[in-house]
Amino acid sequence: MNKRIVAYILGRLLQIEAILLLIPIVISIIYQEPLRYSLSFLLVALVTGIIGHLFTKKMPKNRSLYAKEGFVIVSLSWILLSLFGSIPFVLNGDIPSLVDAFFETSSGFTTTGASILDNVENLAHSSLFWRSFTHLIGGMGVLVFALAVLPHMESETVHIMKAEVPGPTFGKIVAKLSNSARILYVIYLVMTALTVLFLIFAGMPVFDSFIHAFGAAGTGGFGMKNGSVAPYDSVSIEIILGVAMILFGMNFNLYFFLITKHFKEVFKSEELRWYLGFIIGSTALITIHLSTTTHSILQALRDSFFSVSSIITTTGFSTDNFDNWPLFSQMILLGLMFVGAMAGSTGGGIKVSRVAILIKTALTELKRNTYPNRIVSIRFENKPVKGKMIQAISNYFILYVVIFVALVLIVGLETSDFTSAFSAVAATINNIGPGLGIVGPHANYSLFSPFIKILLSLVMIMGRLEIFPILILFSPGVWRRSA
Repeated sequence: MNKRIVAYILGRLLQIEAILLLIPIVISIIYQEPLRYSLSFLLVALVTGIIGHLFTKKMPKNRSLYAKEGFVIVSLSWILLSLFGSIPFVLNGDIPSLVDAFFETSSGFTTTGASILDNVENLAHSSLFWRSFTHLIGGMGVLVFALAVLPHMESETVHIMKAEVPGPTFGKIVAKLSNSARILYVIYLVMTALTVLFLIFAGMPVFDSFIHAFGAAGTGGFGMKNGSVAPYDSVSIEIILGVAMILFGMNFNLYFFLITKHFKEVFKSEELRWYLGFIIGSTALITIHLSTTTHSILQALRDSFFSVSSIITTTGFSTDNFDNWPLFSQMILLGLMFVGAMAGSTGGGIKVSRVAILIKTALTELKRNTYPNRIVSIRFENKPVKGKMIQAISNYFILYVVIFVALVLIVGLETSDFTSAFSAVAATINNIGPGLGIVGPHANYSLFSPFIKILLSLVMIMGRLEIFPILILFSPGVWRRSA
């Protein structure tokens, strides 16, 4: 383990966070908040910047960085950024408990949207802004952001990007990795700005528009009202956010292909067809079910479209309390929690590509057993899927299930019903936020003990990084000195 390069890169990331922590100070001044809000962010920015400076005073002579270091850097960076980012909430008194603040900030950076707050409307504007701004930072990945803005980080970071970018495969859109990161971030920020403008035109206040655009862009779901998006009661706002969530749940490489006029690359994307198929099919099924049970047809279509968009992209915004929906519709949403968004997006979950390949693998095995002499191959994105890839996805899924079951058992020690325990784990490991039962869209995670809150905070980070980086971080062999 090259500990010096690990510490150096972590220091650079802390310096970035120190600069970002200054932005809420501007918000605090604009809204004339008590001095403690500005001072809390300023103090944490100074301390974070100093620690980052100490880590980066000397460039390591040995800059070698391999997969092991990449996993450790990614894991530690998300934990440290969440820890330092939580301290302003404690200092200004908006979230007095460090455990609660760490949960809230981890939820922000991982774009989960789970909350321990009983009344989010009590937060100051600066706290609301920083809470949702973490969605924007974490949406594309904090290390992708670092690569986009920092020089001299090209040769060492391919293993970091592989560890952080979600999905079964990793690819660059241009030859130079830092240029890829910058292009993706420009697309990301332009789409966010457009979302802000559309929301303003739809009648949402300016500050509210930024908060909800950050939530949609990062597919995080932090809002600023206790009822999420429901209090605005606007069809146009719901359509804008619904479409935005779907767009941010798509692979950002597809937008690069659109910009460069490689339209065939977009239209032949099999993952995109699966993704849209899940959305259209689920919306249709829920609409039909709700319209025959509890909703009018138009209200059923409105609520199902928004809820499906929110859940499959793992955003977590809500307009209706789906905890009160009939069981069939709830089960569809619960299934979408696991499917998640496309690889290379800001969304969480298992990812559409993995689910599609798992389904194809199961169907292929069925054909092989039915017709033993028939040669059947698995193809995805018009290419044959190699056995190594199928094995990797299967191993990931098995590990995911084992960890999921273990977590449900642990969380179940503090819940009175299976639905709450199951959905709490599903909503955190898949970076969704609201679940069912005691963690439903009109509830929160405040009832859990500090131990479970810390555990679920790490689970959110584990889910965002797709399990392996966090597991490797706690592996003793990783910390042995390299020869």
